[in-house]
Amino acid sequence: MQKIQVIEKKKKKMKQKRKTHAALKSIDSLMVDMPFANTDIGDDSVITSASEKNIKKKRKRNTGREKEDSKTMKKNKKQSQPNYFISLPITNPKIIGGIQALQDIIVQKDHRLSKAMVRYGSLHITLLVMHLSTEEEVGIAVGAFLESKDSIEELLQGKQLDLSFQGIDDFKNEVGFVKLAEGDCTAMLMEISETMKKIFQEKGILAGENRAFKPHLTFMKLSKSPDLRKQVKKIDPNLYKNFKSHYFGNETLHRLDLCSMLKKKQPNGYYHCESSITVRKNHEADLIKEALHRESLSLLSKLNQIKELLSSPETRMKIYRELFEDSHNSNRNQESHIDFGSPNMQ
Repeated sequence: MQKIQVIEKKKKKMKQKRKTHAALKSIDSLMVDMPFANTDIGDDSVITSASEKNIKKKRKRNTGREKEDSKTMKKNKKQSQPNYFISLPITNPKIIGGIQALQDIIVQKDHRLSKAMVRYGSLHITLLVMHLSTEEEVGIAVGAFLESKDSIEELLQGKQLDLSFQGIDDFKNEVGFVKLAEGDCTAMLMEISETMKKIFQEKGILAGENRAFKPHLTFMKLSKSPDLRKQVKKIDPNLYKNFKSHYFGNETLHRLDLCSMLKKKQPNGYYHCESSITVRKNHEADLIKEALHRESLSLLSKLNQIKELLSSPETRMKIYRELFEDSHNSNRNQESHIDFGSPNMQ
């Protein structure tokens, strides 16, 4: 019985081997029809490693490109950063003195912030910023700037624009500035800025910023000193709390300048000016004409009085006597003097 069982097991094994062999044959016949039939598994592994290498190379190239793109973007950003601006200079001694007093108090409390202070010669309000990459663009900008004078005069309509400065505020505790009092004058200044912006853009100069224009008078900013930024991250508002509502004074708009941010400053500390325009010059000329007209009227009045006096017979008689009778008497005296002194009379 055991022999019979062993034989049957052997038969079963043989049948299974035949089935497996037949299955392998059928698989081989299917593999012949596949497009990768002549490819070795070993080759597959080579392809995989090669593809991995290619992917790594691509990643390196992409990483390199990303770095180059990043550098290019930074370079382009640096090149497109504003380097020129329209300045309204602060010239009122009262405002300048008030800001200097404020700066002194802040520096006494934190001497490190002396590096952050804007010097009095540089005090100004920025109306517009722009990037000018060539001297040709600077020339175009100067032309647009000079052209804007008539538009500004038209907006002012001969009126004086007085800007009132009161109180202090800051931008993210990194820039301290004196506030411009809200009102019609501030609205006019913003309108002037917008008008100039349109004129520059029409000439192909990209002027202005994306953020809303907020006129202000900067007296302190941390960005003036990179070393200071490492020491002081934020400006403590308590340093100038006593000046929060302080009145600094008024500044009359009389001049605007197209200035460079990068060129060497003037000896007085003010920025290098490419061009300047005097505002309300025509109005000042009118005032001079009016003063001359008043003087002319006064002179004419005096001339008329003289004419009236001369037209009087009494005045004429007095003049006649003074001119002719005195002259006749003088001549007679001279003749008698000559006769007595003559040699023929002896």
